[in-house]
Amino acid sequence: MSQMPLPKYHQIYLLLCEQLAEGRFVDGLPGEFALMEEFGVARVTVRRALEKMAADGLISREPGRGTRPIGKPSASIDEGGPAVQRANLGGLLENLVSMGLRTSVKVIDVQTVTASASVAAALQLQPGDAVQKAVRVRSTREGPLSHITTYVPAEFARRFGRRELARKPILVLLEEAGVQVGRAHQTITAKLADAAMAQHLDVSVGSALLAVRRLVYDADERPVQWLHGLYRPDRYTYEMQLSRVGGIDAKVWVSKELSAQFS
Repeated sequence: MSQMPLPKYHQIYLLLCEQLAEGRFVDGLPGEFALMEEFGVARVTVRRALEKMAADGLISREPGRGTRPIGKPSASIDEGGPAVQRANLGGLLENLVSMGLRTSVKVIDVQTVTASASVAAALQLQPGDAVQKAVRVRSTREGPLSHITTYVPAEFARRFGRRELARKPILVLLEEAGVQVGRAHQTITAKLADAAMAQHLDVSVGSALLAVRRLVYDADERPVQWLHGLYRPDRYTYEMQLSRVGGIDAKVWVSKELSAQFS
């Protein structure tokens, strides 16, 4: 674990809470020994983290039945709130692609999968419908910038795969497949790096990351891409200016030297 002001048990507590909110533990949380191995800590540390989750009403712990999440309704992708900023981005294709062309990408995995309930809800599909899931790490000259997972309905992704994703941004590939990109709905929150993400982004476990969710629509208001991105805040800055008349000017800085402007 990284050396942070927070106690180790609290770091584990925060990471498990994030993973719980993402729906990773539908069938129950890993056992104490598995968590000890994953985080490299003593059993008493794991127990303290789990006890705090139980005290917060997030999980139930029953001898012989394991540790299970206490179900809570998940928030809708379009649900409002103080952390949500909706913006219709002018020149969406050109501006997002601008950043994509100025960074390098490593394709970790591409496969056609059945849509989970959350993916289906976001893309307005039926659970079990086919979607393309692509996992990539994007980098600048300074090193890893972001870990990005995208979901695209299979009907739009038939014309591109691993080779094309390694060469071009997905929005370009969608346009080449006949999709007219329209607008996007985006949220930006904070997240802590787990062990796998720490390795991908070359950071310590527990490091703060920017979590971006972006749902892209075509000109007919059909969702065509759902993006889950985790960004290193030391290499990625999202800057936005708002005016009383509704004008929005936002910039994304991907390193000290490379930037793309979203107008």
